[in-house]
Amino acid sequence: MKTWLITGANRGLGRAFAQAALQRGDRVAATARNIDTLDDLRSRFGDQMVAIPLDVTDRAACFAAVEQACAAFGSLDVVINNAGYGLFGMIEELTEAEMRAQMEVNFFGLFHMTQAVLPVLRAQGAGHIIQMSTVGGVITFPNLGGYHASKWAVEGFSDALAKEVAGHGIKVTLVEPGPYATDWAGASATHATHMAEYDPVRAALAAQQLPPELYGDPAAVGPAILKLADADQPPLRLFLGVVPTMMVAPVYANRLAEWDAWTDVAVAATQVQNG
Repeated sequence: MKTWLITGANRGLGRAFAQAALQRGDRVAATARNIDTLDDLRSRFGDQMVAIPLDVTDRAACFAAVEQACAAFGSLDVVINNAGYGLFGMIEELTEAEMRAQMEVNFFGLFHMTQAVLPVLRAQGAGHIIQMSTVGGVITFPNLGGYHASKWAVEGFSDALAKEVAGHGIKVTLVEPGPYATDWAGASATHATHMAEYDPVRAALAAQQLPPELYGDPAAVGPAILKLADADQPPLRLFLGVVPTMMVAPVYANRLAEWDAWTDVAVAATQVQNG
């Protein structure tokens, strides 16, 4: 039996992760800004679960939530930093307040929770931190620049973290989902005010929408997250869904080809040439 701490566990993939763990008999400390949205899970699973109200932008509250989870269950085996939301808008359309709010939740919230759990996991000499990124953490799309910025920050932060904590028995995985049939792009999202100058870009995006069959079913992620949590040697990165497997490799191939094409310029910048 494992003990999980999952932020943003009240809906979307976070809820699917919590349900998968609870259904197999694990214990879950589930956080949400409004824990009333977790009442059905608490009624169903009883003492297996503790619901903790949490806004991850509140650093002190993050540390208090970890203390509450440990007081309830005694230890933590799997921590999923899942809380976050999507910000839609072209770069020029974004306000500073919208950009800062995106970073506060998607990056700094994860930063707070990671720092809060590390002393617990180090003392145990074991634990697995799962950072929810996205396929948009490795490739980009127009109209999501602010969101990409937050998730690319998560990627670099967590990649370095994995190297720092490996000697303490702590594992780190970046989970990079493609699109799922959740409300991520709906009620959960924030939208910048449109500028007419970017309407052609929006029209082009609308014409390139993925077919519905490529959107994942959130209920299908349960077995994957359990397999990841149980792995003796989990990967640093894991896709979820079919779309990342289709999109990422060509983007990386193009990057490698472009770097290679400009190798002479890169090498020439090593030192000043005489004459």
